[in-house]
Amino acid sequence: MQLSVKDAAKLLNVSEKTVYRWIKQEVIPVYRVNEQLRFNRAELLEWATSRRIQISPDIFREAETAGTPLPGLAEALKAGGVAYRVGGTDKPSVLRAIVDLMNLPEEVDREFLFQVLLARETLGSTGIGEGIAIPHVRNPIVLHVSKPTITLCFLDHPIDFGALDGQPVNILFAMVSPTVRAHLHLLSHLAFVLQNPEFKAVLKQQAARDEIMATLTRTEATLPALQPSGEPQSV
Repeated sequence: MQLSVKDAAKLLNVSEKTVYRWIKQEVIPVYRVNEQLRFNRAELLEWATSRRIQISPDIFREAETAGTPLPGLAEALKAGGVAYRVGGTDKPSVLRAIVDLMNLPEEVDREFLFQVLLARETLGSTGIGEGIAIPHVRNPIVLHVSKPTITLCFLDHPIDFGALDGQPVNILFAMVSPTVRAHLHLLSHLAFVLQNPEFKAVLKQQAARDEIMATLTRTEATLPALQPSGEPQSV
């Protein structure tokens, strides 16, 4: 929890005055540490994603400079798979159905994962608007998961997910990652590609797996590249 107001403003592409206004309105997740305002990077990204705030390319820097290469979205989605006509009549039953179908190691306690995902929703809906939600564990505490996975689920029936725009959800990206670094990496990349009209179109069409994967690969290739120094390149 090292981000200052200045850092938060830079990552969110807004002025510090705007950040202070959000703090005063109590709409942005912030903490007081030794009488100083501090932000959690992952929580800030979640908050920005849920409100469709255009994030700065600097949000990608932490994952890229930590050393070990991380999988891209396409790789994580290939590992997690795409599921169509997923059942459920409310948030708990949908999350239960998703956990049951996720491609996970046998050692994973699926009941525990379900409870963690459900608990995460009580902190605030992971519905980000336009019929899309990103259920995930805020802290990667699910054991026996060695690599990040994303499972794309198209629901049989749209459900109320408590999204800010009030729209029912029928597209979910269920994300499980073994580390905070991988969690932030995938969440930031997902926030980026979900702003792309072409990718959003194939999601709305519930296109075939191959078309979704191909569109995701093209979209992810447009992510801001980073030079060795960590500075974004033009793409």
